Amino acid sequence: MIEKLLRFLFIGLFIILGVVLANQLHPYLADSAFFGIAFWQWGVFGVTLLWLCTILLGAFLGYVVGSVAAPYLFRKLRAFTAWGERTITGISSLDLILGIVGLFIGLIIANLLGLAFNNLPLIGPYIPIVLSIVLGYTGIYLAIGQKNQLSTIIANWRQGREKEPKETKLGPYGKILDTSVIIDGRIADIAKTGFLEGPLIVPVFVLEELQYIADSSDVLKRNRGRRGLDILNEMQKRKIIDVKIVTEDFDEQSEVDAKLVQLGLAHQATVITNDYNLNKVAELQGVHVLNINDLANAVKPVVIPGEQLLVQIVKQGKEEGQGVAYLDDGTMIVIENGKSQIGNNVFVVVTSVLQTSAGKMIFARYEAQQGGS
Repeated sequence: MIEKLLRFLFIGLFIILGVVLANQLHPYLADSAFFGIAFWQWGVFGVTLLWLCTILLGAFLGYVVGSVAAPYLFRKLRAFTAWGERTITGISSLDLILGIVGLFIGLIIANLLGLAFNNLPLIGPYIPIVLSIVLGYTGIYLAIGQKNQLSTIIANWRQGREKEPKETKLGPYGKILDTSVIIDGRIADIAKTGFLEGPLIVPVFVLEELQYIADSSDVLKRNRGRRGLDILNEMQKRKIIDVKIVTEDFDEQSEVDAKLVQLGLAHQATVITNDYNLNKVAELQGVHVLNINDLANAVKPVVIPGEQLLVQIVKQGKEEGQGVAYLDDGTMIVIENGKSQIGNNVFVVVTSVLQTSAGKMIFARYEAQQGGS
């Protein structure tokens, strides 16, 4: 339907063009010896036979040329439209808006400067055109280049307007998960309880870091990375909470922590982490942070002194005779008398638990009479 409509439009435009050109040609034909005879000049109401034939010939030629050219022009128009759609799709809404604003400002400056050169001989009329091209492009480049700074300014301005803490709004974007909290695994259990509202946002650069850890040559790192990916997969499949993967990235930042802070500022979103350093840096920059280790401090510990745990001792501790094991969530267990059981699964008795915002550490004791497996 659209193709037929455009074909009709193209042919109509060529017919109009043929009529216009024929009308321009008519005076020259009327002055010629052949068409100047009385036969061609006969007519009524000022419409001569020569003029009528010229117009009809122009319309016919326009129809013929339009019929031939219309399919070619339609293909070119469709290709141009597809190219434009791909180009615009690859540009974010913010980039598009900033680019238009930058172009508009650049053209205004170019026209104001161009007024000073209008009276110059020869080159005067062309200088405003050159200025429009150069300053228009410069405006687009500079406007898009300030995107991240503008996002930060807007986020800080919004936070400054919120005077009372109880009125603080973190926006509809959701809560951003960092790598440490995904690997920890407790986020899934917290989500099941209903205490945590979604959606949970997983940036693509966090997924890439998880994949990098899961591909590590170190066995412990590899297991932790795979555990994190499994937890995300389980949360999505079981629909425990709405989990969204976002592709927004900040190429000018090389560190994942810096990207998380930028993302939190840009969307006024909460960052959930177990990373003590990220927690402090984000709070200093005005990003709201939820630390699962702080939550763990406020509730009953997972293990208590005197409790028995079955663990695998994986390496030697810093002190003489110590061994080190890890829980599934990565919590370190320092085991007294555990050095001799490295590589074995053994029962240990918890002696104390150290819990801070930086994480949790369990101290335990291995007693040979308990045996191992």
